[in-house]
Amino acid sequence: MKIDELLKRLENVKIDENIDEKHEIAEYLAQILSVDGSLYTFRSRIMTKDKKIYDLDSYKKLLKSGGISPNDAYVYVFARDIYYLADYYFPFLTPVNNDYLAYAYLSKLGFEVGFHHVVPATGLKYVAIYVYLSRNIKHAVVEVADIDTAATNTNLPTLIHGILGTKHIDDHKVKDIVSQLRSRKLFDGYNFDEALRILDRYYDDHDTSLAKEVETIRDAYDRIFRPYRLVYDLNTK
Repeated sequence: MKIDELLKRLENVKIDENIDEKHEIAEYLAQILSVDGSLYTFRSRIMTKDKKIYDLDSYKKLLKSGGISPNDAYVYVFARDIYYLADYYFPFLTPVNNDYLAYAYLSKLGFEVGFHHVVPATGLKYVAIYVYLSRNIKHAVVEVADIDTAATNTNLPTLIHGILGTKHIDDHKVKDIVSQLRSRKLFDGYNFDEALRILDRYYDDHDTSLAKEVETIRDAYDRIFRPYRLVYDLNTK
């Protein structure tokens, strides 16, 4: 490789200054959620800066009573059990999970939409996905992403531009935002659902002819979400 080409490539490499912070969050959540039986249901949580974790109902009650401030929020957490390998290798790509990226971003902006797990949480910095692979009882995965980075790289700000300055939005608007996000062709020309179908065919149907497409989707995924990934051995919990 020519020197000028190497320098150009190095200029485009961004060092993740928050990798230690993400690692600490991932380790903590892996340990806490791996002994929490409620993770087997779809569950959103807010982790505050003092590392306390609240389900959304408890968090909203504390907000109303003044026991907590929206600025105390730190990480929007979503935990679920999964079956398909694509969900395991690409947690932020699967439909249910990328919905929660939108919910986390709207929460950070201070909105509240009860049905869609959107709560005022202006202090949020990260969104974390915890997944437990049902077919393999030995491992769980936590991925942690910076909300602003993921939102910017998925063009989420353009989808909510029209609602800035308002205090309340309804369920229909949230559904519209999520639908538009899913339709964006961010993964080498594929949208979220199209990319997921390719991954399912590759991992679960063993269609190795899709190896090149999987690699380009993986590159796009890493570039867009820049996640910190931790594989947690449940036998050591």
